[in-house]
Amino acid sequence: MKAMVLAAGLGKRLRPLTDDRPKALVEIAGRTLLEITLSRLRAYGIGEVIINVHHFADMVLDYLKTHDNFGMRIEVSREEVLLDTGGGLKKAAWFFLEDSKRLEEPFILHNVDVISTIDLDSMVQFHREKQALATLAVKKREASRYLVFDEQLQLCGRRGARDQNPEWVRPSPYAQELGFSGIHVISPRLLAMMREEDAFSIITSYLRLAAQNERIVAFRADECYWRDLGRPENVAQAAEDMQRKQV
Repeated sequence: MKAMVLAAGLGKRLRPLTDDRPKALVEIAGRTLLEITLSRLRAYGIGEVIINVHHFADMVLDYLKTHDNFGMRIEVSREEVLLDTGGGLKKAAWFFLEDSKRLEEPFILHNVDVISTIDLDSMVQFHREKQALATLAVKKREASRYLVFDEQLQLCGRRGARDQNPEWVRPSPYAQELGFSGIHVISPRLLAMMREEDAFSIITSYLRLAAQNERIVAFRADECYWRDLGRPENVAQAAEDMQRKQV
């Protein structure tokens, strides 16, 4: 199984930790966010990964070389201009399409700046059972943006925390607003369906495809540990959580 780690962002919210390094190389308890993410993927049997880079890109390449790619096959997708999550995946699509015998095998898309105990095996199994185009790990939590799912856990809209009403792409009498956790399981056939160009959020593609009745589904991970590492105080809290063996 393959994966992509999204690590190209500027890490503005993490300043001053990212003043002299990319967010992928910010450390928690002596381990970089990139090492933590790659080790987690490797623990689930994933041995082939592509990482997108932009901010301090050469530092990431040198770090991977120094650590012998952590015993994995690692490719790098360098972005001269930031492409956001959707554009980044689209640029790296070749990695998931290079082997014609594996075109039915789903892959993981994982933000480098999240840490969790979400069971990736269970998530992949759920994805297969639902015959989904994409499966998104979600939690019932406070968030700046919410994805809206119907009773069958299919994506039907989104809402900003300050917005009164959701933006609907599919009508539903039942709606649950959930916080996205930055971890996806994706079927490779999605790659040919991404019509957006240049820099764009993958959520834009998901909403468009959900409106066309494609199966974009939620994987509830409410009982799992999860933390966004986008701010220095969150990194400090995650370090404490590690010491307490919560993660």
